[in-house]
Amino acid sequence: MHLPPSSPAKRLFDLALGALRPPPGPGRIALAYAYGIVCHLIFAAAVLAMIAAMYFGMSESFGRVPEPWHIPANALLLLQFPLAHSVLLSARGRAMLARLAPAPHGRTLATTSYAIIASAQLLALFALWTPSGVVWWRAEGAALWGMTALYAGAWAMLVKASYDAGAEVQSGALGWMSLARNVRPVFPDMPTGGLFRVIRQPIYVAFALTLWTVPVWTPDQLALALSYTAYCLAAPRLKERRFAALYGARFAAYRARVPYALPRLGRGRRPR
Repeated sequence: MHLPPSSPAKRLFDLALGALRPPPGPGRIALAYAYGIVCHLIFAAAVLAMIAAMYFGMSESFGRVPEPWHIPANALLLLQFPLAHSVLLSARGRAMLARLAPAPHGRTLATTSYAIIASAQLLALFALWTPSGVVWWRAEGAALWGMTALYAGAWAMLVKASYDAGAEVQSGALGWMSLARNVRPVFPDMPTGGLFRVIRQPIYVAFALTLWTVPVWTPDQLALALSYTAYCLAAPRLKERRFAALYGARFAAYRARVPYALPRLGRGRRPR
């Protein structure tokens, strides 16, 4: 297989190949694979729950909290993901993640631990939501096909943006595969290729698009879309502060060249 040396596919391929041929260490290998299995199973369950729940406008879920308590219960489900997400990405949060796995492998497994926690939070949100039972609009006929195509396109954009950013980090594979190989995790460089050539925050934009392209609209979906769109617009500011501190002039030049969330139409004038 011939891949560009710095491409996301090459990084992921080399990482996975090394994890399939780990150096000796039965205990370390068993721990790595146990984390990997748990991480990817719960990650897949969370993604499937998200796709299904939003496709039906949050009108179908397993939550059954009685009225009127379903409103604060749903509000807590909405808040728990962005709050924990922001805390765990801070310096203190990263230190906490490094202590979650058995010593001395906590720091190596930090990205996998983070993916497990984030996936569990999303799974809880979409699987335990208590539907209001009110449906405002349900697409039918050609409108259903059109909205379904838009929804699928938004998810395709989210997958592509996650791949461009580094699939090994986004999926949690970096931690457990690095442990299996008995090496320190090597994070991908600042993403500037793929969708990151067009806008600086394609992951957040794509996720926001999944919120608004659903074929069923309910009060539940509107609450989800409004709150998480606001988060998608605000949270990347914190991410960009970290990037500015980490990459300095490189990120400043990238930020001057590439717009935040909306692509530029036409070439326009380049900054000096």
